[in-house]
Amino acid sequence: MNDRPLLFFDSGVGGLSVVAPTLELLPTAPVVYAADSAGFPYGTKSEAEIAARVPALLGRLVERYRPRLVVIACNTASTIALAHVRSALDVPVVGTVPAIKPAAEMSKTRVIGVLGTEATVRQPYVDDLAARFAADCTVLRYGSARLVELAEGALAGFAPPTEDVATELAGLLNQPGGERIDVVVNACTHFPLLEADLVAAAPPGISFVDGGPGIARRVAYLTAGQDWPGQASAHRLVFTRLGDREQRIAGFLATRGFAEPELL
Repeated sequence: MNDRPLLFFDSGVGGLSVVAPTLELLPTAPVVYAADSAGFPYGTKSEAEIAARVPALLGRLVERYRPRLVVIACNTASTIALAHVRSALDVPVVGTVPAIKPAAEMSKTRVIGVLGTEATVRQPYVDDLAARFAADCTVLRYGSARLVELAEGALAGFAPPTEDVATELAGLLNQPGGERIDVVVNACTHFPLLEADLVAAAPPGISFVDGGPGIARRVAYLTAGQDWPGQASAHRLVFTRLGDREQRIAGFLATRGFAEPELL
């Protein structure tokens, strides 16, 4: 059935940074975007909470929307719950991981930064990625809950204060050796939504990289040869809580091809 959608899941709006490059490759793909607004933010929650919550919610979403593929468009949820989700669902599941490999390939100074949520940057999975793909690099990390809030606010119509972005970036760059960072991994899908602000706050010569384009290529590969609708249609937007902030975000996304929000 060519109308079966791609399901993107995140704690908030960060996964939109993955939806955009996916639609560049698959422009008529139907999308269901699900934000766990009732559980937002994930970055300050325990591993046990996320490991229990994410598979349960995705089970309900898959039952309701019957997607052909699921994208966990959230680094925190992926690094903690991806294996649980794959064992629970009978559809392909694509996770999101920090783009440490491309960052290491880009770095000239061999010092890279990983900017994510507190939950993501402390995961052993990040240690493993650094050991496998950046063994000759110094990898500095910083977890920021504030940048996640700023990204959510930006889509709700509130411009992020320049000084707040600079303060959070300084938490990474002001670490010992941080002055040599030349590539920063946006290890939270929210952060590419603030990339212009991060670039403006960063010293000259620092590049930012994220996993969105790589995830998009993976989705295109896994769905190669499948039928798609002949033209793009309105995408579906799902929240687990519909408050004022979610309504403001939905108003913005209405200009990007999303229908009226639904409640899970």
